[in-house]
Amino acid sequence: MKPSRLTAVFAVAGALALSAPFIADFNSGATAAAPTEVLPSFAPLVKATQPSVVTVRVSGKPGRDVQSQRQIDPQMREFMERFFGRDPFGELPGQRRGEAPSRPMGLGSGFIIDEDGLIVTNNHVIDGGDELTVVLQSGEELSATLVGTDPKTDLAVLRVDAGRDLPTVRWGNSDSVEVGDWAIAIGNPFGLGGTVTAGIVSARGRDIRSGPYDDYLQVDAPINRGNSGGPLFDQLGNVIGVNTAIFSPSGGNVGIGFAIPANQAQKIVADLIDDGIVERGWLGVSIQGVTPAIAESLDLDEAAGAMIAEVTKDSPAEDGGLRRGDIITTFGETDIGSVRDLTRAVADTVPGRETEVTVLRKGETRRLTITTGRFPT
Repeated sequence: MKPSRLTAVFAVAGALALSAPFIADFNSGATAAAPTEVLPSFAPLVKATQPSVVTVRVSGKPGRDVQSQRQIDPQMREFMERFFGRDPFGELPGQRRGEAPSRPMGLGSGFIIDEDGLIVTNNHVIDGGDELTVVLQSGEELSATLVGTDPKTDLAVLRVDAGRDLPTVRWGNSDSVEVGDWAIAIGNPFGLGGTVTAGIVSARGRDIRSGPYDDYLQVDAPINRGNSGGPLFDQLGNVIGVNTAIFSPSGGNVGIGFAIPANQAQKIVADLIDDGIVERGWLGVSIQGVTPAIAESLDLDEAAGAMIAEVTKDSPAEDGGLRRGDIITTFGETDIGSVRDLTRAVADTVPGRETEVTVLRKGETRRLTITTGRFPT
């Protein structure tokens, strides 16, 4: 059966739209000039930022998920071994499928934020490793030491000594990022270092239940295994996020990736550089969300706030006068609309600082002053 005229028109027109300087008008036989405006190229951005993006190689990681390697198509695995000399997940050429190497390896990405060699990556990239190596864009390998790590936000900071100033990237303002903005990811997917992908920010404030401080940017820029710890850039070359997680049934990209917002990451990274640990405020309460049913039963105007389910004995909350059943509506300068709002607000508070808290108690508004404690380690 021959293809219809309509099918042929779309096939040819689609090809010409991508490669030819004109588009044929099949109805009139005339040719029309291609649009003069084209999308901007990301090439200048890539040239400026790619030297600051590194591969993080970790050896001696226990409990490596060998089974996950088998998700790669066998032909793709053969291609990788033939042209790159190794399997992207660390299997050496000739090693039997599914057989763990003598020294298990992990691969991830990172980016340089200080010319003296400070590098940001994910905690899960380096967790459990006993030997850390950073590979620069030039292929130069440098031994890395761990400065500090924060499992609760999945961030880690490494240090290398290159004996010279290294190229760096700069933090951007993730609070100004809007859904629909361009997002460019550079990293080491499947062991293929220096890979660039682009898309848009598809959502903000995503809670994927990976930790108590989830506030991810969601992007559709292709992010895969090995992109973890790499930077997410805006159009100006500013880092607006740290690529951390993907939603995927197979382990490959399906168009949903998640990045830690730069404003959150920058605070954590600064703490880690300071003394290797992150100090968080602590209130000492168990909380639950205010559902529409709870709001109706308490005759509230809206289902907002964080309800205290339990107060820990001898905690800052108890000392400050908080009680079970109180609904916290503001904490310091932060309006509390959900449990997550309170969790982040308390965590961002400097331990020992007095904070004004507004609560609803039996229909009445009360204002309390509470001195936050230090989150137990």
